[in-house]
Amino acid sequence: MIANLDQLKTSFDEAAQYGERKPVSSVDFDAPVANPGKLVAAPVNYVKHLEEAREQVELHHNNSAQIRMIHETGLFLKATSSLIGPSEPVRLRFPERRTDHEIELAVVIGKRADRVPANRALEYVAGYSIGLDMTVRGAEERSMRKSIDSYSVLGPWFVTSDELSDPSNLDFELKVDGVTKQKANTRDLVLSVPELIEMASRFYCLEPGDVIFTGTPEGVGEVKAGNRLTACVEGIGCMTVNIA
Repeated sequence: MIANLDQLKTSFDEAAQYGERKPVSSVDFDAPVANPGKLVAAPVNYVKHLEEAREQVELHHNNSAQIRMIHETGLFLKATSSLIGPSEPVRLRFPERRTDHEIELAVVIGKRADRVPANRALEYVAGYSIGLDMTVRGAEERSMRKSIDSYSVLGPWFVTSDELSDPSNLDFELKVDGVTKQKANTRDLVLSVPELIEMASRFYCLEPGDVIFTGTPEGVGEVKAGNRLTACVEGIGCMTVNIA
């Protein structure tokens, strides 16, 4: 679908105009990208989050690799088996350990991108979603702690790039049981969306449907079974995710 998005848009527009309508509250939402080849993620891509990570030993566990600048650390991959939609709960796999919420803007690649310069990178974007990069804390590598089943949430839907053409100035917020925990704007990214695409495509080709999690701001915190997360990103909307 992503690879043929331009040809399918007319059909989508017709379905939106003439198709059967249902209340959003009556529908379960799967991840809007069903089978991405890669989930690419950006560590400590907001300065204030890097500062809080350096200050809190429970976040870095004396592993210096977890508190270096993104220019030094680079990106990491998450297992695609960790991906769920917002109607499915995040299931805590290690309830005896701390698992944190991390809200992020998620970028969906629309066409094959190989060594793409930042000034052309947005030409390769199909659209955007809200991402939750759930994280169990510990000394293990990021890709292991963030690849647990259900620890990558994508939704509530997919907003095409013609409707959201500029990802550089979007307000976003995450609440836990109605209390704001994270609030920032994508203008605070250390590496912007185009720069992230440039970095990623220098090392590996990005393919249609690949998803880039762009990083989380300060305010990460522990979640417990029974919590309800509400994540909102300007230009996309909101999704509610339960913790089980």
